[in-house]
Amino acid sequence: MSKEIIQELESKAKTLRKNVVVSMDVGNAGHLGGAFSSADIVTALYFSKMKHDPKNPKMTTRDRFLLSKGHVAILQYSALAEAGYFPKDELANTKAIGSILQGHPDVIRTPGIEAGTGSLGQGLSIGLGMALGLRLDKIDSTVYVLCGDGELAEGQNWEAIMAAMAFKVDNLVAIVDRNRLQAQGKIEERFNMGDLKSKWLAFGWEVIEIDGHNMEEILKALDHADSIKGKPTVIIANTIKGKGASFAEDNPAFHNAPLTEELYHQVLAELA
Repeated sequence: MSKEIIQELESKAKTLRKNVVVSMDVGNAGHLGGAFSSADIVTALYFSKMKHDPKNPKMTTRDRFLLSKGHVAILQYSALAEAGYFPKDELANTKAIGSILQGHPDVIRTPGIEAGTGSLGQGLSIGLGMALGLRLDKIDSTVYVLCGDGELAEGQNWEAIMAAMAFKVDNLVAIVDRNRLQAQGKIEERFNMGDLKSKWLAFGWEVIEIDGHNMEEILKALDHADSIKGKPTVIIANTIKGKGASFAEDNPAFHNAPLTEELYHQVLAELA
C-alpha cells in the first residue's frame, strides 16, 4: 500500500472522528471513547477493504460488517454517511425521534446496517450465522465483526468462537477493539480475562495482534486474514480509548459522556 493511500486513509479516519463529534453535538451523551478507539479500523474496512455499494446496500456479493459493540453506532453512521449511504446532514439528527439514526444500529431504518446490535455479546454469533449462510450459497464474501474487549466477558461470544472453529469458517474475521477500558474503569480490575491472544489460539483461531491506530498494520492484518483457510481469524487491535481527543484518551469518563461547548470546539480543533 502506497504512502499516499495510507495518508488518505489516516485523513479519512480524522474525518470520521469529526463526524462523530457532530453527531453528538453539545450536551448530549455519546460514546466518544469507544468510537474514537475504533475509528481507524472502521476507516480501513469501509474505505479500503470491504466490497460494498452505497447505491445497492443489499448487493448479494457485498462483504458484511457487524458492529457488535453497537453502543458506538455513531462511528458506523459516520462511515456510512461518508461513504454515501445517506446525506451527511442526517448526522445532526442522531438519536432524534423519528431519525433514521438511533442510539443503536437499526437494520430496518438505516441503509447499510446488517443487524440490530448493542445487546453485547451477540454480534459474533450473528456474524457466524451469516458466514455459514454465505458459504452454503457459495458467495465469496467475508463477514467482519467488531467487538469490544469488555464485551468478551459475555459467554455467548465463546460459544460462537468454538462453533466457528468447529465448522472451519474461514470467511469470518473478528476484530477486537482492545482499549482495556469499559464504562466503570479498567477491564482488568472488573473482569480480568487474562491473555486474550492465548485464549483465541487455544480455541483454534488464527490470531493477529496489531497496533489498532497504525493504518499500515491494520491493512496488512486484513489482507493476511484473506489468506487463512480452514479456520477463522481474529485481529486483536491494541487501541487507546478516546484516541484523537486529548481529554478523552485513556479516560473511562468519556465512555458515554456529553461534550461541553468548550470540549466540543477543542476536539474539532485537535482533529483539524
